[in-house]
Amino acid sequence: MHLVSLQVPGLLVNGGAELSLSDLVDVDLHRVRSCLREISQTGPNGNVASYLNLLRDAELLPGWYEDWVLFEQCRLRQERLHAFHIIARETLARCDYEAALEASEAALELEPLYESVVGLLIQAQRQQGNNAAALRAFEKYRAKLNDDMGLAPSEGILQLVSDIL
Repeated sequence: MHLVSLQVPGLLVNGGAELSLSDLVDVDLHRVRSCLREISQTGPNGNVASYLNLLRDAELLPGWYEDWVLFEQCRLRQERLHAFHIIARETLARCDYEAALEASEAALELEPLYESVVGLLIQAQRQQGNNAAALRAFEKYRAKLNDDMGLAPSEGILQLVSDIL
């Protein structure tokens, strides 16, 4: 601790029995959690691009494998997935197809078999007039769902592409 205090003066605050970071330290996880709360409570009312940028690469202690870290990493991953879903759904409803595509793709990077997000991705692509991309997304989902789980897409997903199959 002495070495850290010498190398980065003001980083640590000695509160007697407690050692903490200075209030002046910017903790990226605090920004991510604040963003997640805001999206969950009010939706993506601010700058959607900044939300997506912040959340896309938000990882907690990458390379750490202690049980408590793995639990918190999983929790953060699920919260990010939920936020991407909200952003995709709400931006699609506002006809912001680019943001809906980006949020859908970010969610599918985390969970490729997230059916409702696949549906949002297909809808956004179709709204942009890109039936080929919608069909490609469907085929990729169908193949992965079959390979990983031996299942076929739901009727809801099939209906989204039925007229272009």
